[in-house]
Amino acid sequence: MKTITQYEFDVPTHTIFGAGALNNLHKQVPPGRKALLVISNGKSTRANGYLDRTLEQLQLAGVQAVVFDKVQANPLKATVEEGGVCARENGCDFIVALGGGSCMDAAKGIAVMATNEGDLWDYIVPGTGKGKPITNTPLPIVAITTTAGTGSETDSGGVITNPETHEKTAIFGHDLFPKLAIVDPQLMLSVPPQFTAFQGFDALFHSTEGYIASTANLISDMVSLTAIENVGRHLAAAVKDGNSMPDRERVAFGNWLSGVQMVVGTCTSEHSLEHALSAYHQELPHGAGLIMISRAYYTHFIERGAAPERFIRMAQALGMTDAKEPADFVRALVKLQEACGVADLKMSDYGIKPDEFETMAHNAKSAMGWLFDHDPLPLSIEDCVAIYMASYR
Repeated sequence: MKTITQYEFDVPTHTIFGAGALNNLHKQVPPGRKALLVISNGKSTRANGYLDRTLEQLQLAGVQAVVFDKVQANPLKATVEEGGVCARENGCDFIVALGGGSCMDAAKGIAVMATNEGDLWDYIVPGTGKGKPITNTPLPIVAITTTAGTGSETDSGGVITNPETHEKTAIFGHDLFPKLAIVDPQLMLSVPPQFTAFQGFDALFHSTEGYIASTANLISDMVSLTAIENVGRHLAAAVKDGNSMPDRERVAFGNWLSGVQMVVGTCTSEHSLEHALSAYHQELPHGAGLIMISRAYYTHFIERGAAPERFIRMAQALGMTDAKEPADFVRALVKLQEACGVADLKMSDYGIKPDEFETMAHNAKSAMGWLFDHDPLPLSIEDCVAIYMASYR
């Protein structure tokens, strides 16, 4: 497989990275004077003091804030639309997303709905979306990430679930790049071990998918491999000791790079297949779903001879320096999952049943079908079902 030697690089987000970065928020020029501060519907942002600290920083910058605290782990269309109404009614002129990928993704949809009329799905292109252009410029976004998983602080897409159509897909737009990203690993110390693992594997797979994609290019290769090395060699230590700042920093850096990878490169259908799982099963964490299907997914391509040299290189990046065959990548991946305590996740624990797999395969091809175009080899519906079946427990 050849690396494409043409690429575009356009990642306009101003990023402040490092322990204590949140303390510098007030020194930045805000993109407005009144923020809608988007957080999850859980307790951690408040309990860990991150909300109060962010409000204090905004106040020091002369910014008023209205808190919107309704975002689910897999953000729902209705919640995003409600957030847009809240921003309009309160006269907010920018969005601050404080939390994990769900908050940042929701913020992107909210930014669109705050300035545009109608239904969120009017502006969604795939599946049942109407594909209308985003006529009015979305509100600017500041992203403050408290997890290392999605890279959403540096990309221009936000994944939203429509439970009425069982679609989990993305809204895109250049104006949805956050104007500012605060990546402070200190905010990640409170993430529990299992969710550190779920989020870390999400970040890892953004880059493993990008590295085997048929459209991989010079810049995406560089970014992907560095992300794989940083996440793959530090995630298990961060899971084992959540207070290890050196490991948290490296995983956070790898996650940030994986967000860049999705801009200069792409994901492949692994993400489409997982989004179909969690579109039908809202309580399934995205990272957990990816872990469940990962072994079968990558084995499928390895057994068919896709990009053998790239799988060997990824195994080496994960730490298996003596890797000599493509299957070593799956061995290294499973070893990492075992070290993180997530190697034995079961679909059945989340109510997933094999008789859903064909429906989910069609869903994946519709709701996020464009990612299949970047696979190293074509995947049929039958192939997708076989990957689900091989992953089922």
